[in-house]
Amino acid sequence: MSDRANSISTVAVLGAGTMGQGIAQAAAQAGYTVLLYDVQLAWAKRGVEAIGSTLGKSVRAGRMAQAAADLTLGRITAVETLEYAAQAGLIIEAVPEQLDLKRDIFRQLDTLASPAAILTSNTSSLSIHAIASATQRRERVLGLHFFNPAQVMKLVEVVRTDFVSDSVLETALDFVRRLDKQPVVCADTPGFVVNRIARPYYGEALRLLGEGVAPVSVIDALMETAGFKMGPFKLIDLIGVDVNLAVTESTYQAFFHDPKFRPHPLQARMMQSGRLGRKTGRGFYDYPEQGT
Repeated sequence: MSDRANSISTVAVLGAGTMGQGIAQAAAQAGYTVLLYDVQLAWAKRGVEAIGSTLGKSVRAGRMAQAAADLTLGRITAVETLEYAAQAGLIIEAVPEQLDLKRDIFRQLDTLASPAAILTSNTSSLSIHAIASATQRRERVLGLHFFNPAQVMKLVEVVRTDFVSDSVLETALDFVRRLDKQPVVCADTPGFVVNRIARPYYGEALRLLGEGVAPVSVIDALMETAGFKMGPFKLIDLIGVDVNLAVTESTYQAFFHDPKFRPHPLQARMMQSGRLGRKTGRGFYDYPEQGT
């Protein structure tokens, strides 16, 4: 590993939701000072508290020493303004999958961040070219797509554009490796690698369920028996029904409504009923201990 990632001491994570929390924890565990930002300071503080809870579980399970957990949590600070977060050398945007929202954030970062800062998006399916075009520094923008839970999962898609410089790309790769993760460089195509492959996994399962071929538990069991670590409905609940639908919709639109990427009405019905998976205590399965 080169010294490029070591030239960055502070990482900002924009968005203190599930993904933002996981990314912040992974960066802090790797020794970076982390600024965790959300549109309300209370949300950012709740994100830090949630990271503390996750670290506590790791300590109780014997996966981490208490001293290491304390050190990790001590490196993470909830910040109130985007201006403060923009002081970081590497900025990772992890807000909801809405292109206009992401472009607006990058437009602000273009003004606020140091010219030497690297701006990245954790988008799982939106065009990095479209996000980067909101700035005057397209050569310093790329995608860093982590997977949930980000503090555990090893794979990170490093999405390059036609404009990103080789030095920025190499620094991003070094950063990912310093987190003890496996970077995979991919082109800026709809869904990148993993989500493009995963859409049929979810889509066919939803169609089988919608047609009454088999219940949720049977479809999941069959896929797990076939070698998948987690069935499609368990995975949707883990990711979040809302996140899964947003990625499906953006992939469908990016492929000009190719039928094989079409969302299913069941996804919309789940959204409308507030059954978003683990985070709401109910999705395709019930999680009473996690609901609010």
